[in-house]
Amino acid sequence: MSLLEQRAVFESGKRIYERALLSFCGVEGFDVYNCSIPFDWNGKRYLFGRVERRDEWARSWVRLFEETGRDEWTLVRDSMIYTLEDPYVSIIGREVVLGGTSVQYEAGKVSTFFGYFFRGSDLQDLRYFTTGPRRMKDIRLVELADGRIGVFSRPRGEDVKGRYGSESMIGFTVISRLEELTPEVIAQAPYISDIFGPGEWGGVNQAYLLDSGKIGIIGHICYRDRDEDGGELKVYMNMSFVFDPQTRQAADLRLIGTRTCYPPGPAKKPNLADCAFTSGIVLRPDGKADLYSGIGDCQTGRITIDYPFAGYGKLV
Repeated sequence: MSLLEQRAVFESGKRIYERALLSFCGVEGFDVYNCSIPFDWNGKRYLFGRVERRDEWARSWVRLFEETGRDEWTLVRDSMIYTLEDPYVSIIGREVVLGGTSVQYEAGKVSTFFGYFFRGSDLQDLRYFTTGPRRMKDIRLVELADGRIGVFSRPRGEDVKGRYGSESMIGFTVISRLEELTPEVIAQAPYISDIFGPGEWGGVNQAYLLDSGKIGIIGHICYRDRDEDGGELKVYMNMSFVFDPQTRQAADLRLIGTRTCYPPGPAKKPNLADCAFTSGIVLRPDGKADLYSGIGDCQTGRITIDYPFAGYGKLV
C-alpha cells in the first residue's frame, strides 16, 4: 500500500482526543518549532526549541524553555544558546544528551551540515563531545536495559536512493558508552530493512525502551506531492514502529499523525504546508500519549492519541 493510500486509511479513522498549539514566552518576534520532547529534570519540565525568524532559514538557535502552564513554555533566561537546528534529547545514565544539526556555509550558501552532541547533568553547562557523519541528520540514542546505548542513524542521498530506491535508510548499532559515539561508528551502523518504499524518506525522532526489551520508535515518514496549483509539496507525517534489537526486525509501522490532525496555521514556505516534523510522545496518566510535532516549520503542536506501542510493552 502506498503512503498516499496509508494516509487515506489513517485519516478516515483517526482518533484525536485533544489538539493544541504550544505558546512560547520570551522570544517575541521569533517562531519556535521542531522542538525536543518535553523532559523532566531536577523537578521541573523543560524542552529545547528551534528559534528562528519567519522570513529566515538555516539561521536558527536552540534555546531551553521551562513549562509554565498548559501548553505554555517560557525561555530560561541566560541559558546557553546553541547555533543548531531541530534539537532532541536522550537521558543516558544520569546525563542529558542534546543533539542538533549544525549548518555550515560557503560563499553565503549552505554547503554541508553535521549532527553535534552535548552532554551533562547541568542544563546550564552541557558540553560538546562529538560530531556525526557529514550530511546526516536524525541520529538518535536510547539507553538499553543492560546499560549499553542503542544508536539509530539516518543516511540519505543519491547513493542510498540508487541502491535501495528510498531516499533514506535507518541504521542501528550498539555502543557501550558515550565515548564510543563517533562518526565512523554511526556511519557503519547496519541498515534496517523494509521501512521506506521507493521515493520515500524519513527517520527516527525519539526512541523508547519498552519493558519487553524492544524499542518503540516515534519518527517521521515523507514523500513528495503537488498542491492545487501544481507546486511541489514536501509531505512530512508522524509515524511509529517497534524494533527488536535482537532480531533487528521492525514491526507495525503505522501513521500516528498528519498535518491535518493539528490546529490550522501558517507555513514557513508554501512547499511546507503539509509538514508535521515529529518530536516524540509523552505518556499521560490516563494511558494515552501526547504527541508533539513541529508543523509548517514555524509552529509546534500537540495532539493526544492512543498509546502507539500497545501489545509490545510499556515505556521503561
